[in-house]
Amino acid sequence: MLPQSFTECLLYGIDIGGSKIELVAYQGAELSERWRRRVDTPTQSFPAFVEAVAGLVEAADADLGRSGQLGLGLPGVVDPVSGLQLSSNVPALNGQAVAPALSARLQRPVALGNDCQCFALSEAHGGAAAGAESMFGAILGTGAGGGYCVNGRLLRGYNSLAGEWGHWALPATLRDAHKLPIWPCGCGLSGCLERYVSGSGLAALYQHFGGAALAAAAINERAEAGEALAAHTLAVHLDVLAHGLAGLVLVLDPHVIVLGGGLSKLQHLYQALPAAVARHLFAGARVPPILMPAFGDAGGTRGAALLARQLDHSS
Repeated sequence: MLPQSFTECLLYGIDIGGSKIELVAYQGAELSERWRRRVDTPTQSFPAFVEAVAGLVEAADADLGRSGQLGLGLPGVVDPVSGLQLSSNVPALNGQAVAPALSARLQRPVALGNDCQCFALSEAHGGAAAGAESMFGAILGTGAGGGYCVNGRLLRGYNSLAGEWGHWALPATLRDAHKLPIWPCGCGLSGCLERYVSGSGLAALYQHFGGAALAAAAINERAEAGEALAAHTLAVHLDVLAHGLAGLVLVLDPHVIVLGGGLSKLQHLYQALPAAVARHLFAGARVPPILMPAFGDAGGTRGAALLARQLDHSS
């Protein structure tokens, strides 16, 4: 049973994107929505970014009559030594100490996590992985990342990098089998899995095999219509993705895997992935359930709110 403070506290989940900042206020054990607003993201000025977030928080405080606890989900990672934001798709945030700046401006603690970790935390609490002893939330969007939860609690790791499976290297066996190039990754490495398994990776594969510049959904539509090139692209994508998920099974052995991001809407993945993952595992290893997300795009603010709850009640 949750403590009484869990049911009474007001939690602000703030989702930072490249084009918008959204704040949703939640309350109660079931995270009932109380308030929602979004504004455009100031991408070039950090002071303007801080004021945009502060404006949302202060508006929520005023409308709801009291202060909420803050959880923030944003792209990129935080350097565990310097505390500075790295690899964000919001240029204003790179090299900045985001949480301390917001905490000082708003005079309250700020729990910080990346967008993938927020997704996983949300799905572990009342989502597709509710009740699972452990779960991995695998994002397949513009990039490929994830988050790992055990008994509903997010595990971050020594560098706060737990879940960054998209930066494992594509093995030579798969490169040779499918005649794939070694593409550079925005992280500074080359041949990272996210360059092949993400939505943008699927589009790049289609072009590599001779197709036009199309989004992942359009490639899937062409495959369903019988186009051989699109079907081949999806088959290669499935095999590379299955290899990556098999690695997660071998390293973390989650009880459930929940897919997120744009590619989580592709129905063939849920039908074909279990057998495809099994082909990359040794005999006797079981593939955990691979599930659709329960909250989808709403997982960002919801997971950020849960981060705020865990910060306040950590022990």
